Amino acid sequence: MQQIEHNYQIRGGELDLIMQDQKTLVFVEVRYRQDTTRGLAAETVDRHKQGKLLRAARHYLQQTGSIDRHCRFDVLCLCQNRDGSVTYQWYKNAFGEN
Repeated sequence: MQQIEHNYQIRGGELDLIMQDQKTLVFVEVRYRQDTTRGLAAETVDRHKQGKLLRAARHYLQQTGSIDRHCRFDVLCLCQNRDGSVTYQWYKNAFGEN
């Protein structure tokens, strides 16, 4: 995958990473947790957050003339372990418009 843009902001939303995976445009939400006592990072991408990401993605697609491109939404979750190391999980095609 190739990074196209990062921290794309509009009023009311932000896209952390915009990547290209072959012909697919990928909007990546990055979530970090120092520990999991308050839940997993992936659990924070609820319907409200998904709505913000969808609106920001629509805006990006309209502004760049990419409205007809195939897209997907991924979530990258990072968690710091007790030993200081960081583990990650990448959820490909984590959600989309219904």
